[in-house]
Amino acid sequence: MSERTVLQSMTRRHVVSLGPSASVRDAACTMTKANCGSVLIMEGTGAMLGILTERDLMTRVLAKGLDAEATAVTQVMTRNPQCVGPETKVADAVLIMIERGFRHLPVVDPAGRVLGVISARDALPREVNTAADLAEFNEQVNDALG
Repeated sequence: MSERTVLQSMTRRHVVSLGPSASVRDAACTMTKANCGSVLIMEGTGAMLGILTERDLMTRVLAKGLDAEATAVTQVMTRNPQCVGPETKVADAVLIMIERGFRHLPVVDPAGRVLGVISARDALPREVNTAADLAEFNEQVNDALG
């Protein structure tokens, strides 16, 4: 079985984004509506300026008592985030996330076009299913031996 690429693993194939003039509240509402943990901050030209995540909202906004309505996303986003290409293996993307301490990686094609974001949650399904299959197998072996 070949290892999945980040493009194959992304649950969300559209880009959730806002412009640089959006407020933090706009970002929180957009993430809530899209049921996702991050939003890309992009210029009208399609150029990515940064990423804002749930963790950013907690640590850079709520914990510091900033006004979500008055704070621009550009004040608290991560600028020039680490990105991966669509053919990057999921294991390699997860390793980057673990080593760098984040849960979201923008996926960008060779021409620089943003294809979406892979999250740590996207990397889980196959591994969770494998663990569930193993647990079921172990239970069957125990039943057969018991």
